[in-house]
Amino acid sequence: MTKSYPDTLTLSRRVLRLLTKLNLLMGALILALLIASLIAESWVMRALGVRPAPGNSMLFVGMRLIMVIGICAVPITHVVLTRLLAIVETVKVGNPFVMANAVRLKTIAWAILGLEMMHFTVGAIVEGVSTAAAPLNISSGFSLTRWLTVLLLFVLARVFEQGARMREDLEGTV
Repeated sequence: MTKSYPDTLTLSRRVLRLLTKLNLLMGALILALLIASLIAESWVMRALGVRPAPGNSMLFVGMRLIMVIGICAVPITHVVLTRLLAIVETVKVGNPFVMANAVRLKTIAWAILGLEMMHFTVGAIVEGVSTAAAPLNISSGFSLTRWLTVLLLFVLARVFEQGARMREDLEGTV
């Protein structure tokens, strides 16, 4: 007897649509936080648990730079999510090995690479503005998994490109 599971493609589409909306919401919230930090600096920074330390005037500037990077990450993440949703749609119709999916995967790989570079930039900002008296506790360490993901996406883009070419050749001979 088999158990009934939700269709994975339907679930994937729903999750990707939800993540797209949450990504946009997160961007709006970070933008609101940035604006609030410019209007009511001391209140916002206290609410975030950060107090200025003597000799560390760059702490608030660093936090705002991190907010700007967070806002810049939203459209890049949007690119990843929308391209992935488009790939899921081609799988749904039974035609995943098309050149458009190869291009989408390559775009996703570049976008993830960009997000990873932004991650390193946040780490550099944290290192530059944190002090023992006023530390910023933001994880910014190296992750082999994320870098392997980027490599895997570039390889998969090439696989899909080859698959699309083979399919075009096959259709041309029939």
